[in-house]
Amino acid sequence: MLNQVVLVGRLTQDPSLESGSTQKTKMVVNVAVSRPFKNSDGIYETDFIRCILWNGIASNTAKYCHKGDIVGLKGRLQTTVFEDSNQDRKYITEVIVERISYISTLRKSEEQLVEIEAE
Repeated sequence: MLNQVVLVGRLTQDPSLESGSTQKTKMVVNVAVSRPFKNSDGIYETDFIRCILWNGIASNTAKYCHKGDIVGLKGRLQTTVFEDSNQDRKYITEVIVERISYISTLRKSEEQLVEIEAE
């Protein structure tokens, strides 16, 4: 069986690390990925995909990336199930990032291509 996702898109916000009770560093970002075809109105739609980064990948992304930067992501899908306040089951599907490539930045003087893999 195979669970692999590859995305190229823009960060929708400045990355920031989350602090928690564990010793792991975590970051949640949304990546805007345009669809490669037009809808019935002739418009390219965009999907906003929730991505989770851990430890070194999270720290380096917070250090080098900003809102609007283009990144390439490789990872796997993970679905979490929880119950809301009405006891209804809800599902969240996220990409757990295992590798990220920093493709381009909106800041022209600092264009770079950096790749980091999960530990």
